Amino acid sequence: MPPFYARELTRYPTGSRRLRYLLMAVLASLIVNFEGQLSPVVPLLLEDMGMSLKTYGLIGALAVAVGGVSAAIGGRIADRHGRVVLLIPALVLAAVCNLATVLVQTPTQFLLVRCILLFIEGAAVTRTAGLVRDFSPRLGRATAFGFWTWGPVGANFLAAGLAGATLSILASWRSQVIIMGTIALASSVVIMFFIADLSPKLRARVITSESDMAMAERSVVDLRLTKGLMAHRVFWAHLVGITLWLVWYWTMHIFGPTLLVQAFGLAESRAAAVMAVTWAFNLLALVAAGRLSDRLQARKPVILAGVVSGIVGMAALIAVVDSGKANVGLLVGLNALLGIAMAAVYAPWMALFSEDVEDLRPDLQATAWGGFGLSVRLMIVVVLIMSPVVAADGTRWSQWLLIAMLCNVLFLPLVFLLGGRWRR
Repeated sequence: MPPFYARELTRYPTGSRRLRYLLMAVLASLIVNFEGQLSPVVPLLLEDMGMSLKTYGLIGALAVAVGGVSAAIGGRIADRHGRVVLLIPALVLAAVCNLATVLVQTPTQFLLVRCILLFIEGAAVTRTAGLVRDFSPRLGRATAFGFWTWGPVGANFLAAGLAGATLSILASWRSQVIIMGTIALASSVVIMFFIADLSPKLRARVITSESDMAMAERSVVDLRLTKGLMAHRVFWAHLVGITLWLVWYWTMHIFGPTLLVQAFGLAESRAAAVMAVTWAFNLLALVAAGRLSDRLQARKPVILAGVVSGIVGMAALIAVVDSGKANVGLLVGLNALLGIAMAAVYAPWMALFSEDVEDLRPDLQATAWGGFGLSVRLMIVVVLIMSPVVAADGTRWSQWLLIAMLCNVLFLPLVFLLGGRWRR
């Protein structure tokens, strides 16, 4: 007998019911990314535990690798058994594990807790992406994924905002962990009572608009006629391209405040506030980019414009970091422009990825997102290990940022290999 929260829908929800389930998926994405978000307090954590940036990078790399394995496994399980049945326990366990982080005293203990936390998080993220696809027709999917991306980006903003507001009063990284764990645990209870899952037959349907949903129950899907997923070049173009593009994002996600502290001598609370502004602009632009892509019903022009403008902004920020001199206003402006450019790429790309996977195997959405989760986490491992080495513990950040920018340049030709149209 399934648990009480694993409600399975045999008819497509429409109107406000569909939006409610979509909202719960977005909230779950926010919480699972928010749990364990330590970026704003890394300098304090390193000082408290006597760790170098390289040691922190190695610990993070191992934990992320564990999360990558769980993402790949979790995606396949979610396609077979549904998204919700394990999502709720994962959210609650991650919140408890997050609170347990305040008890660690040594790097070894920190490594153990992070591995457990990221193993839980890796499997949960693939489920939230599958839920967003399930409850969003193609005509509005980029907007829906723009809101879903409020999960990882909103986690950055929320963590940086809380740190910027409270670190000057609660000058301890443990205070931020307690705040995160409490918010995550309370939100998990709300999600538990208001989320639901689609039946396997409904998950295998391709829905273009909400008006198609009434016909979904009477249609039949012949999966034998669909092409393979892993053997198709479009699938791999997506994974390789977005993994390269995300090198810059994850560098700023993990080391953004640390970079500002080490390169410009900002206080930890001021650096967190600068990054909070960056993610705030990114959050607003995610929805705007999604709506533009949905109106055009063409993803690739928006993606290409975002990649090109982002490369220009990255070059400008690298020059400023290399000089080592910049006022807070300039840093806020450059990072805000980069946040907008990143949003122009990410929301339309997520919609296009889900649509290309639907055209190949509509029943393997969570599996595809699991592959995405594994690919990205392997890249994060490289970032965690290599960036402190190249940056020489904070003295040469501009060199690592140049590598991250070149990865974005390599994404440009891969955009032309993706599916979808260039015009309506």
